[in-house]
Amino acid sequence: MTLGLTDLSIARGGVPVLDHVNLSLAPGEALILRGPNGIGKTTLLRTIAGLQPPLSGQIEGADETIAYAGHADGLKPTLTVTENLAFWASIFGQPDIAPAISAYSLGALADRPAGTLSAGQKRRLGLARLLVTGRPIWVLDEPTVSLDTDAVALFAGAVRGHLGQGGSALIATHIDLGLQARVLDLTPFRAIPRALASDDAFDEAFL
Repeated sequence: MTLGLTDLSIARGGVPVLDHVNLSLAPGEALILRGPNGIGKTTLLRTIAGLQPPLSGQIEGADETIAYAGHADGLKPTLTVTENLAFWASIFGQPDIAPAISAYSLGALADRPAGTLSAGQKRRLGLARLLVTGRPIWVLDEPTVSLDTDAVALFAGAVRGHLGQGGSALIATHIDLGLQARVLDLTPFRAIPRALASDDAFDEAFL
């Protein structure tokens, strides 16, 4: 399944942040989003994931194919690591959580309530949820926050495995994950403030 954006424009809090974004993401491919803080990376990923509507443009290939991981880990603190993964696996119809536990070295924590985990351990568990969704397109917003070097390597390995099985990944990150991936800088798509755009139009009228 290929993900495609065509002339996508998005807003945050009613204020346009990105205009006319075009990208495609094919099976087996990773794409890294870059750009300064505040440019709209999170807003773009949330829009692609269907959590908010775009201002205009089209998103193709996103229906029931995307697994999204944002800044929140999406864990139930009173449930154990195993119970959290089993809960998400039941929602997506995936019977086996063992690969997810293995991929993020969660075996020793399997019976620990999620609420007692460290920030890094919670992040590993949150990312492990991706592996029980069965969805081919991963949309990830700063996924390595709170991860140490070893855990970042586990994450990169999980992404490589996903790509090797024909999945794809769209990742907003400032760090080098050691992945073979295209990079898209969002700076050229920054929306021009409406006031500035109006001033330009006013000036042009008198040229």
